[in-house]
Amino acid sequence: MGFEHKSVLLNETIEGLNIKPDGIYVDGTLGGGGHAYEVCRRLGEKGSIIGIDQDEAAIEAASVRLKDFGEKVTIIRSNYCDMKSKLHELGIDKVDGIVLDLGVSSYQLDTAERGFSYHEDAPLDMRMSKSGLSAYDVVNEYSKEQLEKILFEYGEEKFAHGIVSGILKARETAPIKTTLELAEIVKRNVPLKVRKEKNPCKKTFQAIRIEVNGELDELKKGMSEAFERLSQGGRLAIITFH
Repeated sequence: MGFEHKSVLLNETIEGLNIKPDGIYVDGTLGGGGHAYEVCRRLGEKGSIIGIDQDEAAIEAASVRLKDFGEKVTIIRSNYCDMKSKLHELGIDKVDGIVLDLGVSSYQLDTAERGFSYHEDAPLDMRMSKSGLSAYDVVNEYSKEQLEKILFEYGEEKFAHGIVSGILKARETAPIKTTLELAEIVKRNVPLKVRKEKNPCKKTFQAIRIEVNGELDELKKGMSEAFERLSQGGRLAIITFH
């Protein structure tokens, strides 16, 4: 499956960045390169953009999409929360604008084997970088208290206690291995009214994904580093639907 991702709030983001033709910009969540492409279109000969993403598929797709802009573009496989060190390696002290599009991309959701979606059966994964802690580890190894904490705090799931009880009971028999196994556990442990109104899995899957990828810690560190690297009058644009 090719990396396809529609850039949300594209016009608003570009307008908010107030792009200078000779400016230096960072797209800290490069994805398919949609925002970066529009930035590049507005850059002059001396302008440049640094694209950062931890997803290998995103890096490959963005490299193709941005290839015609040549030396204006530098692409780095990393996490935006490490932009300070990455910019230092490039000899860049300050930048004129930074864009961050937080959360999971449509490509990651639509690629079933990545394990982000509760609509398709796949191994429990949810790792944006494809390395480290996985959703399988969280679901099968975290304690009752840990699971309830992340569902309450990261998913604002008011039925966390029942869902976690269902997870603990299920994994006593065998490890929970797939997204649909987890989805069924969630559905069985929320009130019938909730199941009829909407899919009740969204908050649980969001919470586990945030835990797996350390997204709130990344955001805290990333925003601090972003502000530190902005030049006077620089702009930071953040997109989030959480």
